[in-house]
Amino acid sequence: MNTDIDVLVLGGAGVDTVVHVPELPLPFADSYMIRPGIVTRAGQSGDFVALGTHALGLRTHHLDMIGDDPEGDLVRALHRDRGIPFTEVRQPGGTKRAVNLVGPDGRRLSLYDDTRAGASDRLPGDVVRDLARASRHAHVVITHPCAHALPALREAGATISTDLHNWDGVNPYHEPFAHEADLVFVSTTALADPERTMRAIVERGKARAVVATAGSEGAYLLADGELTHIPAVAPPAPVVDSNGAGDAFAAGFLYGWLGGEPLERCGRYGAVAGAHACTVPSTRTDAIGLADLLDRAGVPAGDGA
Repeated sequence: MNTDIDVLVLGGAGVDTVVHVPELPLPFADSYMIRPGIVTRAGQSGDFVALGTHALGLRTHHLDMIGDDPEGDLVRALHRDRGIPFTEVRQPGGTKRAVNLVGPDGRRLSLYDDTRAGASDRLPGDVVRDLARASRHAHVVITHPCAHALPALREAGATISTDLHNWDGVNPYHEPFAHEADLVFVSTTALADPERTMRAIVERGKARAVVATAGSEGAYLLADGELTHIPAVAPPAPVVDSNGAGDAFAAGFLYGWLGGEPLERCGRYGAVAGAHACTVPSTRTDAIGLADLLDRAGVPAGDGA
């Protein structure tokens, strides 16, 4: 099948306002003086995955709903400036936005504006099918409109990945994504028993591999019934922000996955990309390039995907 797109990213376009705080949790006070300042920039989960796969040389296309508003202008400018094709569908409630409180150690607390999405929001089926038919793979962000797009993606024949983020393994909202994807990412943060949840995803759905990221402990990979550990990678510079690290991990893993590389190496790529993301200030949206990824992963030039 001829395809023009390596990775179609669905959902996750939006804007974050980044606020640096002296500590997390933030004690109550009448006011705080904030340095290095408060910055609003485009970049949420889908944006970060698209930036990551594009930086690694994968032909990337992003599809999502955004508003006719200043936040939407920031999203459009981000894709235009980075040369990433972006198909937008108008979102009546406006572009998704969040406030990220970032502590000195790089941890962050995200506050999402839930008023900007509606139960009737949908990505047009014909648009989804046309783009999916032109794509090798679709990475689906867990937003409401994307759940309704899953059947069209499967019908079009593209493989599917998703990131369940901090799923607790119980909330039914995440189940359509978990059970429809060929490749599932999830954080261990809220999981009482990560291995049990990973195995349940495989048993109940279509996943060929499940990756559970565990921060400084690395990650865990379940494939062919075997659970293996992916060691963490030391960041190449001081950690300043963990925002986007999981999205970077997914982008690095997808680079290897779509190149047909061994899953252990895909995990190494993900760990390297995630570690790099932790060194990027929250006010920026930079992703690791291919040469740096291969070098830090210890892959000889010309031997990567």
